[in-house]
Amino acid sequence: MTTRDTILDLQFRMSQDIVGQEHILERIIIGLLSNGNLLVEGLPGLAKTRAIKSLGKHLEVDLSRIQFTPDLLPSDVTGSEVYYQADGKGEFRFEQGPIFANLVLADEGNRAPAKVQAALLEAMEERQVTVAGTTHKLPPLFLVMATQNPVEQEGTYPLPEAQMDRFLMHVLIEYPGKSDEVQVLRLVRSEETLLTPGGSPGNTKTDGGGEAGEAGEGDRAQPAPGAPIPQDAVFEARKEIHQVHIAESIEQYIVDLIDGTRYPDKYSEDLAKWIDVGASPRGAIALDKCSRAHAWLKGQDHVTPDDVRAIVHDVLRHRLMLSYQANASGVSANAVVDELLKHVAVA
Repeated sequence: MTTRDTILDLQFRMSQDIVGQEHILERIIIGLLSNGNLLVEGLPGLAKTRAIKSLGKHLEVDLSRIQFTPDLLPSDVTGSEVYYQADGKGEFRFEQGPIFANLVLADEGNRAPAKVQAALLEAMEERQVTVAGTTHKLPPLFLVMATQNPVEQEGTYPLPEAQMDRFLMHVLIEYPGKSDEVQVLRLVRSEETLLTPGGSPGNTKTDGGGEAGEAGEGDRAQPAPGAPIPQDAVFEARKEIHQVHIAESIEQYIVDLIDGTRYPDKYSEDLAKWIDVGASPRGAIALDKCSRAHAWLKGQDHVTPDDVRAIVHDVLRHRLMLSYQANASGVSANAVVDELLKHVAVA
């Protein structure tokens, strides 16, 4: 089995746990392969937490969950120095916080005050934590998935636009389709059957003969649970992604897209009215990384314009500061990126 087959197997295993959210599963895999962090936004109940837990179940990693609340302290995230005394002698020892894990779920990250958000973002960017003058390195495989609810504003502390730039992608989750939601019901029913005393795996079949939880795959048997996939598979995948070729014309296309957010008046009057501040160089770097990861997952050895266009909304939507006119007119970041794609062509 090749490295790509192993990663696709990981994605397939996750798809057995989550129905109707293939987009978030692919973006989590791309974020993992690109060594970045994700901001996931969606209404409650759309499998945000379930998605990262599924990744933690099928990958050989440690997973920690931090529930962000207004009374949270930075030390609750990073850890702190604790005084220990034994045999008449005392010393301070560093007790690691939940940030010291391979996968970190920062649930409702906009509910904690700015000082807590800053502690999390420092760890995301620097991959280390400094407490009492001592620097502690985070694990080599490290991913933060922060979530937030798009409709609740009371009791929240929105992330500053400049700090959101540290997220590789901003992923939006929508409601599943009706057929997918039927599969969700069957999946949950089968899980409850297994957890009920006297339940057996034989009761987990759907009415159509397929395994519960896999929409549109009724004829494919669900694989037996396997051992978690080792971290080395992710590191090997990253090496292969580094070898994915990206032509100069595609590099120029990426740079032109970023330039279009900074100097929109050169491309469109509407863009000039809608964009106040464009993307930083992090945007170009993220678009390059994610495009190569997307191409690799598709089995390609080079990046095409379609790979760039497939990922550009998730990479740029949180990096654009829209004008008052755009907000007043109900123009979303997605619409701005759509307009940008119309006016920027491949050289």
